[in-house]
Amino acid sequence: MRIPYLHLTKADLQTERLQCEQEGRDFSDALPEFERLMEADLEDSSQQAAAQVWLDDTLRLPARPDYPFHEPSDLDGIRASRPKNSPPLPIWAWSDDALFEKLYGAWVGRCAGCLLGKPVEGWRRDRMWGYLKETGREPLSDYFSLNVPETIQSKYELPKWAAFKENVNAMPEDDDLNYTTAGLIILEQHGRDFSPEHVANFWLLNLPILHTYTAERVAYHNLVMGITPPRSALYRNPFREWIGAQIRADFWGYANPGDMERAAEYAWRDAVVSHVKNGIYGEMWVASMIAAAFVTENIQDILLAGLAQIPEQCRLANRIHAVMEWYQSGMEYMTAIERVHTEWDETRAHDWCHTISNAMLVAIGLLWGESDFESSITKAVYGCFDTDCNGATVGSILGAIYGRSQLPDKWTAILNDTLETGIAGYHRVSLREMAERSQRVVLTQR
Repeated sequence: MRIPYLHLTKADLQTERLQCEQEGRDFSDALPEFERLMEADLEDSSQQAAAQVWLDDTLRLPARPDYPFHEPSDLDGIRASRPKNSPPLPIWAWSDDALFEKLYGAWVGRCAGCLLGKPVEGWRRDRMWGYLKETGREPLSDYFSLNVPETIQSKYELPKWAAFKENVNAMPEDDDLNYTTAGLIILEQHGRDFSPEHVANFWLLNLPILHTYTAERVAYHNLVMGITPPRSALYRNPFREWIGAQIRADFWGYANPGDMERAAEYAWRDAVVSHVKNGIYGEMWVASMIAAAFVTENIQDILLAGLAQIPEQCRLANRIHAVMEWYQSGMEYMTAIERVHTEWDETRAHDWCHTISNAMLVAIGLLWGESDFESSITKAVYGCFDTDCNGATVGSILGAIYGRSQLPDKWTAILNDTLETGIAGYHRVSLREMAERSQRVVLTQR
């Protein structure tokens, strides 16, 4: 029996083609049916059924013999494929007060970075950069503002309801922070032995499906149909390597200060609900970097600590190493941004929302930001692509490094220590309270 699926569009089929090619599958046998479906009327139920069958068949395509990457999705396979060396980092030895300070900083830094990118999520370079140039606000150095002439508002189609700084007095709901909140609650409820099934059940009980997107929404639908992890991540999911898991990483890092391997394992348990391969690695990489940020301020070591927990011969590691080499060669920031845009087409949804394209911008923000909070989050967001996600990840890492008291008021005052979420029972919460509860989780699981 075929299991029903969300309505497929031609864009979904194009995404699946790109995904298969990037995964190293030999697409030649699938190409004739792909071309036929692209000419067909997918509103016709018979063609919709054919498209769903085609999507199932793509997962059986053989690997190309010349594919240079090794990309397992199982935890044992990932661990066996990691690099042999990782940077030596200090052991966590901070006081409970210092732990709280860093956890509080991570929550607030994540909110600030997310808020910076939130009103321009989906903007392409010509729109964002044009707005900044015409308003005299380049380089980016503050939250985006509606306080511009009407001609600018009209030209750049500024949505007056969006999260511009004039419209907010707290961190508005965003999926990036919904998942950070979810991580906290899952660990409070289930402890260190939580499973992918616990994550899946938490979504179904507490997170409305329309508050999920792309891979998460497909996985959610699969869960409702009785398809459990890890198959929930693979079944009819063209978005299985998009950024959704990477934005769910942060609390697993908060919960494991200085313990990169356990942070990565927690991230894996979460990611396999909705993602495979590099989609999983993105979450493991970020969780490990955040865990490292609790014990070192060295950005190079933080990046390497994240890479030490994912396969050495994967596409994500390959491109993060490339970004690090650009930086070490003395490449200018704008040249690095242009390189990313050469590799990934921001006008194509798959590229705009992929784990790797956005991870490269996270690495650029961290490296060219030179450990300065403002410079780091603005450089991550200025590169476009998934702006709120990248600002949030960089803000989280810098917040963990410096702690709450060292974050600039310019970026934190607007939040009023308040977070709004779409999680049932957590629609408006104190960031201080979230940090206090995070501290209890860390101390309890030690």
